[in-house]
Amino acid sequence: MSTDKPDLNGKSCGRAFVDLHSHSTASDGTFAPADVMRLAKKSGLTGLALTDHDTIAGIAEAAAEAEKVGITFLPGIEISAVPPIDNGTLHILGYGIDPASPILTAMTRALIEARDNRNPQIITRLRELGIDISMDEVLAQANGGVLGRPHIAAVLVRKGVVPTIKQAFNEYLGQGGKAYFDKERLAPRAAISRIRESGGVAVLAHPVQLRTTNDAQLERALKDLVDLGLQGIEVIHSDHSDEMVKKYSKLAERFGLLKSGGSDFHGKNKKDIQLGVANGNRVPAEWMERIAARTTGNHKNKS
Repeated sequence: MSTDKPDLNGKSCGRAFVDLHSHSTASDGTFAPADVMRLAKKSGLTGLALTDHDTIAGIAEAAAEAEKVGITFLPGIEISAVPPIDNGTLHILGYGIDPASPILTAMTRALIEARDNRNPQIITRLRELGIDISMDEVLAQANGGVLGRPHIAAVLVRKGVVPTIKQAFNEYLGQGGKAYFDKERLAPRAAISRIRESGGVAVLAHPVQLRTTNDAQLERALKDLVDLGLQGIEVIHSDHSDEMVKKYSKLAERFGLLKSGGSDFHGKNKKDIQLGVANGNRVPAEWMERIAARTTGNHKNKS
């Protein structure tokens, strides 16, 4: 397996590194898409994928800035799907998707509309709990981006309701929280097929978040996804220990899957996560090259 620990200067033996999991203000990050690209360049990365939640709104800006600063860009998306385990989370990363794909455009529009319907329910519940919060405040926090729970959490922190965004999710907005409402999610088959029909490569994000209880259950869940057309697995992630990285790497090899990895950078919403470094590990550029070689999206004509 090819991963490296960065030295104090963030470099390792002159090798090239990338980050294949990042978010911008187009979804729930705090850096604009162009700023994420500039930060990637400043961090010494040679390539980056922008994978905003359920939207492709930031891709054009990110692609233009990536070309300007001179890093390789892979257009992406992170789609929420129905998990195989009730308390788990299933996200599918789509790499190299065609942003002009009508299939992808229709899907993201439907997901954003469903999210927009959920947000007022959360605000109403919070007000019923005696918390002074309005939709206008949350919209201002989103600043034109796709409004989501992190923006609501940021308002709660700013108003002193909770000290941190993490606590906002634990107490109010996360699964089991006082103001939690489930959101619209695609069936796994639909999420994978939409990505592939849009020219992209479908990859399982942060498998630890499936919350499988044992290795056998994890392998069954992964096999089911592979049978649906899954093409890769996120081996390196900020939530993955070194032991998990080894486990997921072996699973990738066993099932013939592409390896991916990234920090899951969100900017100030996840202050402990640095772009380009995932729990001490870095993602080799060749992983990005192998993924890009399997895509059929229009990004290939624009590189």
